[in-house]
Formats: sequence, C-alpha cells, structure tokens
Amino acid sequence: MLHLTLRQFEIFCAVAQSGTTVAAAEAVALSQSATSAALQQLEQGLGVQLFERVGKRLVLNDAGRALLPQALGVLEQARGIEQTFSARAANMPVRLRVAASTTIGTYALPEVLARLARSHPLVRVDLQIANTQEVGEAVLAMEVDMGLIEGSSHWQGLEVEPWLRDELVIVASPQDPLAEQARSKPLGVAALRKAAWLLREAGSGTREMVEHALLPHLHQLPAAATLGSSEAIARCVEQGLGISCLSRVLVQSQLQARALEILPTTLPRMWRNFSLVQRAGKRRSPALQAFVDACKAGEPSAAQVPNTL
Repeated sequence: MLHLTLRQFEIFCAVAQSGTTVAAAEAVALSQSATSAALQQLEQGLGVQLFERVGKRLVLNDAGRALLPQALGVLEQARGIEQTFSARAANMPVRLRVAASTTIGTYALPEVLARLARSHPLVRVDLQIANTQEVGEAVLAMEVDMGLIEGSSHWQGLEVEPWLRDELVIVASPQDPLAEQARSKPLGVAALRKAAWLLREAGSGTREMVEHALLPHLHQLPAAATLGSSEAIARCVEQGLGISCLSRVLVQSQLQARALEILPTTLPRMWRNFSLVQRAGKRRSPALQAFVDACKAGEPSAAQVPNTL
C-alpha cells in the first residue's frame, strides 16, 4: 500500500521553494498547521528528515535535495496525465510551456509553430524567450516542458538533443573602416584584436559561443559595449558603432539589404548547435512529441544546415 500522496509532494516542493510552511500554505491553499502536518507525514512515511531549520527558514538537507527533483517529476507527470485526458475528453486545447533562447525564439520557432498549428491544431504553445542560461534553469526547475538553446548545456540532469547547426559570422557596417580594409585583404588577428567589439551579456549562448570560437585565435576579446539583445547589437553595428560576431540567421535580412556585410578574415568558419533540452528521464506527452516532430519536420532555412554536416 502506498503511503505517499501527490498532495504531500506538492507541499514538500512548496516548502522547498518558499523556505517556510507559512508561505507554502498560501501557495497550496491550506492552513499552516495542515501544511506542517502533511510535511511531517511525508517525513515519517520516508523515514528521513528532509529539512534543517536555519533561523526562521527551512532549508533542504541532503535527503531533501535528493527528493526534490523526483518529487517535481512525479508532480509534472501527474499534471500531464490530468491535462492530457481532461483536454481529450472535452476536445479542448492542450497547452505546452516552451522556453527558447532569443535567436531561436525570434527566427527559428515561428516556422515550427506554424507547422505544429497545421498538424495538431489543439496543441498550443506558451513561449518564453530568454537567454540560454535562463532557459536551462527554467527546464531544470520544471517551469517549462522543453527548452531550445544555442550552444552547449552545462547543467547536470538535462538531456540535450542536437537540432540544427547555425553559422556565426563577423559583421560590420559597409562604411566601417575595417570593412573597407577587408575588401582588399582578409583581416588578420592583429586587426581583429584592435576592433571595437559589441557583445551579448554574460549567460547568453551567443556570447559563450563567440568567446569559444574567437578566444583561441585572438586570446582576448574586450567588449566596447555589451547589449542584452542580438538584434540591438546588429542595429548598432549597422550604425557603425563596432563589429560583432552574430548568427547568420539573425543578420540574413540585413546582409541581403547590404546594411551589413560579412568581414573576410583569416579565421576558420565558425558553427554552433541549436539544441532541444528537457529534464533527464522526462517522458514526452503526445503533445510534447508533436512539438518535437514539428521542430524536425521540413527543411532548415538557408542560414542553417542539418547538424549531421
């Protein structure tokens, strides 16, 4: 006979996230005494203490930290079952929570969402756009069902599935002196070291990949300015405020309009992966699998090539 309940897990997770039974009680709509009793029952059922009291706060101990991802996983599966079958019975839309890094969310996902709408009209996606670090943290915390990131994953507990490959290109305004110099001869390391680089903020997948690609050659990459948006960087480069290394898919329209141009350099071509990430061991619901299938269906855009190249 099972002695553990979903309600106990819900209360445990609420206490872990809030640090007090008072705040947790408000989150789960129970009295403080009922919340404390349910937590005590869970600890008795497991035969371990899950929290240590530090001042007025409850802090997870080693047993609590081990239980938290499992409890979150159980609750997520229960919500998925409830959502899937209640929506199916009522022929109602099923909502997915997806987080994507800025370039993917802005330039790669609209086509995916259009395919999903045609193939599964009852699957709706609530899309959160953030930088790669924030996306990974949202997936780990189970705030979203799936994430799409640029570059590498540094989080234990996440499964990473390569999706597309994207080229990183060094761009400048056609009027930039470096652009004029590069038309006669590819730029070498010395010229690139002296350039005014416009870069993304720390935590951005683009910033990480740019540093990974350029630092082995340049050994330094001082930022003339950092901006929280690749689109903003592209506009500033267009205005002649510096050069940058950006996703080709992001600047493709500006390249075609000749507002930007790619700087020929002596460096090798640079690539990065776009990847799908989810919590390790997570079972994909039919709706989530439909989303993944939509990601993989169709041909990549001209600025992207399959990851197998």
